[in-house]
Amino acid sequence: MAKLTIDNYLESHYIHRSNWLRAAVLGANDGIISISSLAIGVTAANSSRDAILLATLAGLVAGALSMAAGEYVSVSSQTDIEKSDIEREKKELEEMPEEELRILAEIYERRGLKKETAVIVAKELTEADALGAHVRDELGITELTQANPIQAALASGAAFTAGGFLPLLVSILVPLHQMEIALYGVTIVALTFLGAVAARTGGSSMKRGILRVVIWGTIAMGLSALVGFLFGVRV
Repeated sequence: MAKLTIDNYLESHYIHRSNWLRAAVLGANDGIISISSLAIGVTAANSSRDAILLATLAGLVAGALSMAAGEYVSVSSQTDIEKSDIEREKKELEEMPEEELRILAEIYERRGLKKETAVIVAKELTEADALGAHVRDELGITELTQANPIQAALASGAAFTAGGFLPLLVSILVPLHQMEIALYGVTIVALTFLGAVAARTGGSSMKRGILRVVIWGTIAMGLSALVGFLFGVRV
């Protein structure tokens, strides 16, 4: 039997996947639903294939770039806040180390340690790595959950492109009179697959993951078709 280490112990859990998985699932889900809804809305307006393809392709390119840029800006803002808090904590450790030690001991005491034990643990961790202890236990920032803007942006943009490519393919290959039904069908299948993969990767309930994306995806496509039908004009 292989020896259990902290590295392979952490690998057996899923929290280290949370940042990129969230961005990838959001990107793919948005790509599938947004582009399918766009194509369905334009199709419901009795448009020509050229108009459908133009709208779908434009939506795919703009959506992928927007998702990547938005994710990068969002996660970068989170990273800036984390860095600012770490710098503030570093300054506080220099200016009032006794107060910071007391705060750390209180944190451990609230987590269930006896007061005397909490003080001992706080002192030993402070001696080993005071800043690391406060960043982890006071601020709640760890290597596993720290934001990575580039990773999140790439995951989100690539996933949006992959998800949006499916309805684009349908718009290219399926006859115009069957396109709306085909878009519904392909999107539901794709969302089912996405929900299952996301749940499997994240170690959560597969049934709940599938239902979540399928229900909201169906609502989005239905509303888009309704808008296209109500305001549709022949292009």
